[in-house]
Amino acid sequence: MDPNGTEGLDAVFIGRASATAPRIQAGGHPCQGIYWTAQGARPKVALIATHYNVDFAEHYIAPYFARRGFGFLGWNTRYRGFEDQFLLEHALIDISVGMRWLREEAGVERIVILGNSGGGSLMGAYLAEAIKPTMHTALTGAGRDVLASLPKADLYISLNAHQGRPEVLTDWMDASVIDETDPVATDPALDPFNPDNGPPYSADFIERYRAAQRARNQRITDWAKAELARLNAAGIPDRIFPLFRVWGDLRCMDPAIDPSDRAPGQCYRGDPAVANRTPSIGRANTIRTWLSMWSLETSKCMGEPHLSKFDMPALVVQGSADTGVFPSDARKIFDFIGSADKRLEMLPGAHYFEDSTKHRDDAADLMAGWIREKL
Repeated sequence: MDPNGTEGLDAVFIGRASATAPRIQAGGHPCQGIYWTAQGARPKVALIATHYNVDFAEHYIAPYFARRGFGFLGWNTRYRGFEDQFLLEHALIDISVGMRWLREEAGVERIVILGNSGGGSLMGAYLAEAIKPTMHTALTGAGRDVLASLPKADLYISLNAHQGRPEVLTDWMDASVIDETDPVATDPALDPFNPDNGPPYSADFIERYRAAQRARNQRITDWAKAELARLNAAGIPDRIFPLFRVWGDLRCMDPAIDPSDRAPGQCYRGDPAVANRTPSIGRANTIRTWLSMWSLETSKCMGEPHLSKFDMPALVVQGSADTGVFPSDARKIFDFIGSADKRLEMLPGAHYFEDSTKHRDDAADLMAGWIREKL
C-alpha cells in the first residue's frame, strides 16, 4: 500500500463561495479543497491546513491523518496560485468557509489547525482573529460580519512553519541588491556568493548583511507607499511590480549559522546561487499585496502578534534537516505562542519529511498522539 495514496480512503472535493468572493461565471468556486477520511468514516475530530498560495488540497500528511482516524481538510483560498493579489483579511474569510464546512456539513466536533510551512503564519493569523478580532473594522458589509466572528479551533500545530511572511522573505533576501529594477546590480561587499565574503561568514559580515536585508525590505516599502499614493491620486488603484533575488539566506550557505542536520549549500530550490538568479518567492506583487504580506513595517502576516494571542494547547514540530526553517525559527515560534500549554518537538527529517515514509509516519504518530492526549 502506498502511504501517500488513496487506497482505503475517501477524498471528497469541496467547492464553496465566500462572503467576499462569489462563484465565478465559468463555474469555479473561490474556496476549494479535498476532505480526507478513512473510507466510509465520519470523524469527530479533523484538521485543516491552508497556505497563502500553495495548493494544499492534496497535502502530503492528509492520508497519514486519515489512516489514523482523523478527518483532514486540505483547503485553498481564492489566492491559491495568485500570490501577487493576496490580501490577508479576505484570506481569513475564505478559511472560515472551510472551518464552517467541517462543523456544519462534515459533522466535526473538534478542529485542529495545522500551520505548515508558509501557512503557519496564515493559520496563526486566522486563529488569533478568531480569539480576538481586530481586522474586521477595515471591511464593510458581509465581509466585516464574517471577519468579526471567525469560528475558533480547539488545538494548534505548527509544522515546519516559518515565523511570518515578512520575516521569512527578509531572511531570504539577497542583501547585496542595489537596484530593485535591475536583477544584475550588486554591491560586492555584501554579495553572499562572493567568495571573498564567505562562507564561512564572519560575525561582522553577518551583522551587516542582516541589517542590509531589513533595509532592503524597508526601501521597497517606502517606494510602495509613495507609488500607491501617486497612482491613487491619478485614479489608478494598484499595479504589479517584480521582485528579484530572494534566495540569499546565509544559513543556506553556511551550516555553522543556526546549526542543524540540514545539507549545506541547499535551499528549497536547490543550489542557492542558482535559485537566487531565478524568479521565485514573492516574484510579483501588487503594491497592496506587498504592504499586506511582505512588508516588515505594514504587514499583518507577522508571526509574533498573532501567536501571542493563543490560549489553546499548541504543538510546535520541527524537522532537523529542514533547509528553509531552522531551529531558531521553531524556538521563536514556541516562545511567541501565548498558550500556557505548549510543547516543542524536534524530529529527524526535511521540510515536508520527504526523506522517507518512516519520517512521515513518525511525524504523524507524534501529532496524532498529541491530539488524542489533548482531546
